[in-house]
Formats: sequence, C-alpha cells, structure tokens
Amino acid sequence: MSTSKNSGSFVLGDHVVYPLQGVGVINKIEEKTLRGNTSMYYEIYLDISDMTVMVPINKTEELGIRPIVQPSEALKAINGITNKMEQVPVDWKARYQMNVDLLQEGSIASIARVVQILYHRSKIKELPVQERKLYDSALRILIDESSLSLGRPKEELEAIIFSKLEKDKD
Repeated sequence: MSTSKNSGSFVLGDHVVYPLQGVGVINKIEEKTLRGNTSMYYEIYLDISDMTVMVPINKTEELGIRPIVQPSEALKAINGITNKMEQVPVDWKARYQMNVDLLQEGSIASIARVVQILYHRSKIKELPVQERKLYDSALRILIDESSLSLGRPKEELEAIIFSKLEKDKD
C-alpha cells in the first residue's frame, strides 16, 4: 500500500478509510477508560452514515483503518474499472461473502472491483437487498475516497466511474 503514514499516526483532521464503514475524519484523539483499561482513542466521524465511532488507536491496523490513498493509486483503481463482466459465483450468498471479503481487504482497488462486479451483476438480475446495500456502500466509499485523493468533485468522479462501467464494448 502506498500511503504516506502508517495507520497508527493519524492527527486531528486526517481523512481515513474504515473498511465496510466509509470515509471519515479524525475529530478527536483522547484517552478513555473503559472497563478499567485506559487507552488512547480516535473519534472518527463517518459522513456516509452520519455516525461517530470511537476506535482504540492500537486497533486501527487490525480494523484496516488507513489513510486516503495517493492520487496515483486512486487513478489506478478507477482506470482498472471496465465494462467487462467478471466470472463470479452464481449463488448470491457465496458472491456476497466474496465481496464482503474484498471490502474487508480495504484497498481502493478491491473496493473498485466490488463496484464493478455488483454493477454488472445488477444489469443481469436485480441484486438481493444485502448485495444492493454492499454495492451502494462500496460505490460511495470509492467516490468519496477518490474525490479526496484527487481533489475533484464527487459528481465528476461518479460520472467517470459510470462511464467506465457503461463504456461500449470494442
């Protein structure tokens, strides 16, 4: 992963990606005592769900929380999106688990892959509710992270992503 800092060294105001949760911002860093244990925590605000979470600093790596990728990595993930349908399990439960596993990897490339897989699958048959939620979440994370990384409007990145997904086949 080409990141400028490791996940244990965020500062106030840093944007981070919390796999399966979304893109957030570090609002506070504070010491808390829970069940007799005192630890340092990040308070992360997640705009996608309008939720604030407290994460022990020593658990950020385990949870996969990472900084926003460099622009080159965001471009590589977006440019890797194609209009080609990938072979995936037909059984929705197996496909769902495969996509959850990809999102838990946490890389922007795996998030883009989930978007591509589920977008093309939705063109064949309507996605089950859980897969639809997974698709919507992956798409939002991809757009939000790319927008921050590249310093471009979310609407512009959404349009680029869909143009790659829907591009006429050669």
